[in-house]
Amino acid sequence: MEQRADQGEAGAPEPGRKGGLLASTVVVSAMTMLSRVLGLVRDVVLARLLGSSAGTDAFFVAFRIPNFLRRLFAEGAFNQAFVPVLSEYKARGSAAATKALIDRVAGTLGGTLAVVTLVGVVGAPLLIWLFAPGFGDDPQKRALAVEMLRLTFPYLFFIALTAFAGALLNTWSRFAVPAFTPVLLNLCLIGSALFLAPHFAEGRMAVALAWGVLVAGVVQLLFQLPFLARLHLLPVPRMAWRDPGVRRILALMAPALFGVSVSQINLLLDTVLASLLQTGSVTWLYYSDRLVELPLGVLAIAIGTVILPSLSAKHASASTEAFSRTLDWALRLVLLLGIPAALALAVLAEPLLSTLFRHGEFGVRDVEMAARSLRAYSLGLAAFMLIKILAPGYFARQDTRTPVKIGIIAMIANMVFNLALVWHLQHAGLALATALSAWLNAGLLYLGLRRSGVYRPGDGWGWHWARMLVAGLAMAAVTWLLAERAGVWLVGGVSERVGWLALVVVAGLAVYGLVLLVLGLRPRHLRR
Repeated sequence: MEQRADQGEAGAPEPGRKGGLLASTVVVSAMTMLSRVLGLVRDVVLARLLGSSAGTDAFFVAFRIPNFLRRLFAEGAFNQAFVPVLSEYKARGSAAATKALIDRVAGTLGGTLAVVTLVGVVGAPLLIWLFAPGFGDDPQKRALAVEMLRLTFPYLFFIALTAFAGALLNTWSRFAVPAFTPVLLNLCLIGSALFLAPHFAEGRMAVALAWGVLVAGVVQLLFQLPFLARLHLLPVPRMAWRDPGVRRILALMAPALFGVSVSQINLLLDTVLASLLQTGSVTWLYYSDRLVELPLGVLAIAIGTVILPSLSAKHASASTEAFSRTLDWALRLVLLLGIPAALALAVLAEPLLSTLFRHGEFGVRDVEMAARSLRAYSLGLAAFMLIKILAPGYFARQDTRTPVKIGIIAMIANMVFNLALVWHLQHAGLALATALSAWLNAGLLYLGLRRSGVYRPGDGWGWHWARMLVAGLAMAAVTWLLAERAGVWLVGGVSERVGWLALVVVAGLAVYGLVLLVLGLRPRHLRR
């Protein structure tokens, strides 16, 4: 950190370099795709081993609580507050001041996480009662959830520090390492399911997965430390609550807790209500949510990760026009990829769930029930993606108050939708409520950026929408016809399902790409 060279290395996607953001997005997407594919392998293993049992419901609740806090504090509010301030220090300050900020944030964050982790472990019974009140009717399920939460909650400490390290690497344009890190979580869980779970008694095999989560947190943090050392960014933690930079980050975090993580809060509220429904509801929501997370992570989160440092740098240098152009590019790209993904999930709900998860204890009824919530979630996929792009438009300018107002509105709307839909549609109603509130959230974020003059849409949006919709409908029609013709999803063997699904997916992608080409889209249009 003694020299300024680290602050402008060749690996960084320079704002003026054509295609730089696209290249970085491709790298992050590739690493994220690897992680999500392994995540699906993990879920296939879990479905085959545990099905939709009481132990599975208990594990998913025990894992979702620290995972929710991770997304809220680490990847959510903290990341969105820390990166803009760090980018400003990096652009305007000295190397010594930047390193001092990193050390003080590391110490303050680490100390806070240690206290929160201790409280979470001690208060595990209360947390399970709060987040899964329906488990109170089943003492065995509740006891399992409490036991596993005490193993999974420390994951928050390690993974939040991992996210802190990832934010540093992303700011220095080392996107691949943080994007690859979640692969280690999936490998640990797969390993614990295959090799550790058989040593547990029947009914307690899910406890092995909780141990896998704890080990994964340690492994992910240790993996990133050598890369920080190479950049001379390895922190020397120091508690510094009164440091001006730390205080600015904390001030930005407070409202951002709601603004960036409304979708996560909504999912957690879904878990609370799902715990009151029939056994299996939590599991069905989990597996359908996992399929939605695949395109969301590979496409929207990857783009949002790449543009946040770029937008922060443009705001720091007062490049208003470049700021708007970057947002415009990201919105066009995420919709171009997100619309066909949403249509595919809706059309291929049963084929996807049956091919991936109908093994062992996860049966035909589980496929049918999970397909209901997957179709409901797919209606909101484009909105989930837009939120990941629009929110950085606020956080890069260190505006966290506007998103929190919008977030609160969306969260209240989600609860109203939940109560209106859950009793008639059961778990699918919870998924539909999340989708509807996401559209409200995305719409209000978009209107706020437009009204403030921060974002001005570029030329050609009308034709862009027309191309996407025509190509998307053509793709949906082809995939639906092929899927209906197959007829193997609920009765065929594994090899038949895999073969037909591969054929349907490839055909759908080919049709979508071909129609876009016929309607005039070219690769150069994807570059900024």
